Amino acid sequence: MKTLDKRLKEKQEQGQTIIVPYIMAGAQGLEHLADEIHLLEKAGASAIELGIPFSDPVADGPVIQAAGLEALNRKVTLEKIIAVLQSIETEIPLIFMSYLNPLFSFGLERLVTELEKTPVKGLIIPDMPYEHKGYLEPLLEQTDISLIPLVALTTPRERIKQLVEEGEGFIYAVAVNGVTGTGRDYQEELDEHLKFIQQVSDKPVLAGFGVATIDHVNRFRKSCAGVVVGSKIVQLLKEGDGEAVASFVEQASSV
Repeated sequence: MKTLDKRLKEKQEQGQTIIVPYIMAGAQGLEHLADEIHLLEKAGASAIELGIPFSDPVADGPVIQAAGLEALNRKVTLEKIIAVLQSIETEIPLIFMSYLNPLFSFGLERLVTELEKTPVKGLIIPDMPYEHKGYLEPLLEQTDISLIPLVALTTPRERIKQLVEEGEGFIYAVAVNGVTGTGRDYQEELDEHLKFIQQVSDKPVLAGFGVATIDHVNRFRKSCAGVVVGSKIVQLLKEGDGEAVASFVEQASSV
């Protein structure tokens, strides 16, 4: 069993709430990336999702888009991010969230080779269709890196079963139809949707997109194993409020 799968499954079996905060790599400068990772690790995050800046982030809301543009303005590249991660020591699994274009440009074989020298234990690629996972899956088979599937609200139940059966790490359940961001009104049928995914999955199901309050964490915890928190964390880091970031993660982890 791969590291990310083992770590999150253990938390689920122990009844612990799984919290995966998202940060945009390099938005505050790559020189601060290690401090951000260690802050979240100390606060009790289960894993950390690292966004890779891209000029056309189709799934990202305004806060994360702005953070990505800030990173690009700072001349942050995938190559520079990987180089920094190869020098960071942490016990917490890191998860790359990137669109396919930057990864293809970098070279998929080269990507996997370089990531094996980092704490990265998972990959999320929101614009890669399930049918195209063959581009990466064979390269990851003999590695400790999990390819994490996303399940949308509109995904048919038969397809959900297929996605969760072959997925690794955890199942990323997109809680809205649209992009990331705070201030969401979640549909009533979402709870049943999440319960179904968790029922057919032997891996933890995490709800994401718009999770911004402890009330959201409480709601989703009734249906699945935990949450991914993005825009809320990105905004607080932009404001330089590391104390509020740590407090949110600590409270969410104890739900």
